[in-house]
Amino acid sequence: MEGRLKIVLVHNTYQQPGGEDIVFEQECRMLEQAGHQVVTYCRSNWDAESYRGIRLVSLAKRTVWASDTRKEFKKLLQREKPDIVHVHNTFVMISPSIYSACYEAKVPVVQTLHNYRLFCPAATFFRDGKVCEECVESSLWQGVKHACYRQSYSASAVVALMLASHRLRDTWKREITCFVALSEFARNKFVQAGLPREKIFVKPNFVSPDPSARTGPGDYALFVGRLSPKKRVETVLDAWKRLTVSIPILIIGGGPDRAQLEARAAREGLANVHFKGPLPRDQTLAAISSARFLVFASEWYENFPVTLVESFACSTPVICSRMGVMEEIVDDLRTGLHFTPADPDDLARKVEWAWTHPDEMRAMGEQARKNYEAKYTAEQNYPVLIEIYKHALQTSRI
Repeated sequence: MEGRLKIVLVHNTYQQPGGEDIVFEQECRMLEQAGHQVVTYCRSNWDAESYRGIRLVSLAKRTVWASDTRKEFKKLLQREKPDIVHVHNTFVMISPSIYSACYEAKVPVVQTLHNYRLFCPAATFFRDGKVCEECVESSLWQGVKHACYRQSYSASAVVALMLASHRLRDTWKREITCFVALSEFARNKFVQAGLPREKIFVKPNFVSPDPSARTGPGDYALFVGRLSPKKRVETVLDAWKRLTVSIPILIIGGGPDRAQLEARAAREGLANVHFKGPLPRDQTLAAISSARFLVFASEWYENFPVTLVESFACSTPVICSRMGVMEEIVDDLRTGLHFTPADPDDLARKVEWAWTHPDEMRAMGEQARKNYEAKYTAEQNYPVLIEIYKHALQTSRI
């Protein structure tokens, strides 16, 4: 690969903005700053709101194969003649139809695997409060039977049909040149589910611009995340009930569980628990910088929580569940502490120890910052992405 590339970046944004949208914007900016020509192709799931009544049938069809998008994307490829297409998300409005347009035009495709959608209609491997991999172990019918996507049997059936259709035509293996997994844990999960190991490369998320290291020890604990069942704020509240030391915690984020969590905290007299709602990213980073430590209590297979790396960038250590990618990112007793998932007693013990050992936590924060500088900056991330592009280009010429 010589010189600068022309890259089409593809992303279907969600109605609720999240980490994927941040990563897409950051990678676009990183590539442009390195001198590459970037063309973006974006759609929004807010467009799905116009599909009502009988038009829902059309929305179901486009989830599987959006002919208009494929035609539009084919014209884009003919006009721009890119070296490579990098896809972040096609669900719902773009659809996997664009892969065939790339295949036909002989343009290599890199696909970032931000979630587990290729093998789970809910994209999370999580159901009824626990990890679930039945759609991999059995069939996609399990996701329909349990209404895993938006608690809707019909919507789950549409997603399952999309996945089954593209498995049948071998879209993922035939039309995608290589995949980007965000961690070794995620890579292993995708291999177990059926993707070829040799086509999956690991490139973590990164944080840019650098928010810089904090200067003080922090005077509260912090939770940042969507207030939904899989994030397990319930476990955090259970732990705070058990504390024998008075420790304030700020909870930043919105979501479906917010009202009931606030009501529970008020009912149980948890005066040290303060709900701040969703905040702009700069205010969230400022809150992370002023925290003594971050609490991350998820009990599902998080793919790569940007919040953890943001915390490292601010030199704020993390107390997290001992599972999945959290265990991979946070080194126990070095950049933070692990606790047994769904065990509020263990979480309470770790929180109290962290609060009463500020020197040790400061040292962990300093190590977390070094970890960020070594792995999770744009400067460290860029050459990894370029090597993946190089592999995709070389593979497409064989």
